Amino acid sequence: MILKTIENATRVHILDFGIYFGFQWPVFLKMLGARPGGPPKLRITGIDVPQPGFRPSERIEETGQRLSEYAKRFGVPFEYQALASKLDEVKPEDLHLDEEETLVVNCVFRLSSLGDETMGVDCARDKFLNNVRKLNPALFVNVCSNGSYGAPFFVTRFREALYHFSALFDMLEMTVPREHDQRLLVERDLYGKFAINVVSCEGTERVERPETYKQTLVRCMRAGFEQLGIDPEFLKKAKCAVKTYYHKDFSLDEDGRWLLMGWRGRIFIGLSAWKPRYS
Repeated sequence: MILKTIENATRVHILDFGIYFGFQWPVFLKMLGARPGGPPKLRITGIDVPQPGFRPSERIEETGQRLSEYAKRFGVPFEYQALASKLDEVKPEDLHLDEEETLVVNCVFRLSSLGDETMGVDCARDKFLNNVRKLNPALFVNVCSNGSYGAPFFVTRFREALYHFSALFDMLEMTVPREHDQRLLVERDLYGKFAINVVSCEGTERVERPETYKQTLVRCMRAGFEQLGIDPEFLKKAKCAVKTYYHKDFSLDEDGRWLLMGWRGRIFIGLSAWKPRYS
């Protein structure tokens, strides 16, 4: 969707809210480098929450250094800016926007870590979406975790977390050997950490508050976005790839204009693309 949006652009600015280690960009840089007519001049602003200590933007800066090496390797004119900030508190003046650049906003798995209505009167995730809309991007890519274990009531939350994480661990059990080092890391440091936080923490200590993709749909529309459809040819290729190379119980489906990824009927991830609505 990003490549399609910027196919005629000569200057592109991507705001990546929650860039973390930037693993999502090397393949994209390679694609840009191979673009007919040559790549555009690319600027990425990597935004993530400040780290504790004396260098709050250290990890974000290191991500930029790695991406600069990839850009050089693939022949893409590249500029990077690191910004350590809470995602819903980013100010337009911090971004150094340029009207001559095609603006793209990317947010992967970070909406659920922002506070919802149970955290107070001002909902952080609605504030974030409204702020993105004010930037008037050519494209807003939003990839969200799909889950119902963000409920404020403990019993409901515990039950939904049990279903959700049981499906995740079942997926790992069926596809990765038990003694695999990376599986142990994922189970202990990622899914295990999230599960403990969901079950044992309340208030600001509970960092993950996912909602369903349909709830996210309502938020994005309320903020003034219009959802874009999925390219049929891309969907066909993606479904074929999943069927050919992945376990038969992985699923890739379309609902409305969402691309949904899951396991044995349980949806884990919703992928969506948006543009500002003007009517």
